[in-house]
Amino acid sequence: MNAIEQIKQYVVKGNLRALVPLVEEQLSQGADPSALLQDGLLAAMDEIADRWVDGSIFIPEVLVAARCMNASMEKIEPYLQKEDRASRGKIVFGTVQGDLHDIGKNLCILMLKAKSFDIVDIGVDVTPDQFVQAVQTHQPDVLCMSSLLTTSMPNFQTTIDALEAAGLRKGLSIGVGGAPVTDAFAKQIGADFYTPDAVSLARYLAAQSEAAR
Repeated sequence: MNAIEQIKQYVVKGNLRALVPLVEEQLSQGADPSALLQDGLLAAMDEIADRWVDGSIFIPEVLVAARCMNASMEKIEPYLQKEDRASRGKIVFGTVQGDLHDIGKNLCILMLKAKSFDIVDIGVDVTPDQFVQAVQTHQPDVLCMSSLLTTSMPNFQTTIDALEAAGLRKGLSIGVGGAPVTDAFAKQIGADFYTPDAVSLARYLAAQSEAAR
C-alpha cells in the first residue's frame, strides 16, 4: 500500500495518531501536497460520505474522520500553491436565532470544506441583522441556514425578508436545513434549495458549482 492510500485508510479509520506523522513525513520528503489532499484526504471523505449514506457508519465516525482531515489540512495547506486551492465558492453558514444547536451545522461545514468550499461560520443563535451583516461583509455565493427547533423556524423567513430589505437577496443562493425543515417549507419561505443532510448538501452545491463553470 502506497503512502497516499495509507493516508486515505487512516482517515477512514479515524487513526489520527498515525495519520499526522505520515502526512508530515510525506511532505518533508517532497510529496505532492495536491495529491495528498485530493487522492488521500478528500478521497477518504468521499468514502466516508458514501458509508454514511448507506448507513454503515454514523455521525460519531464522520466527525472523527473529519477531525483527521482537518488536522492533516493544517500540515498540508502551507505547502499548497494558490492555484492548488481553487475554491468552489464562498458560503456563509449559521444557525438561526433561537437555536443553539451546532452539531448539524458543524458537520455540514466539514463536508463542504472537503468539497473545497470556503466557509464563513457565523455560529449559532444568529439574528437576521447578523446574517445581513455577514452577507454584506463576506459577499458569499451561498448562504446556508439551519435549525433543529420548530420554534426558531420563523426566523428563516425573517432573515430572508431582512436580506431582501437590505437589497442583498438578488444573486444570493439561500439554502435551509435541519430536522424539522422540509422542501415544501423551503419553497414557502422563498429559499432557493433544501437538503436533508450534510452529505447531500455538499454534493448538491458541488454539482451546482461544476454546472456553473
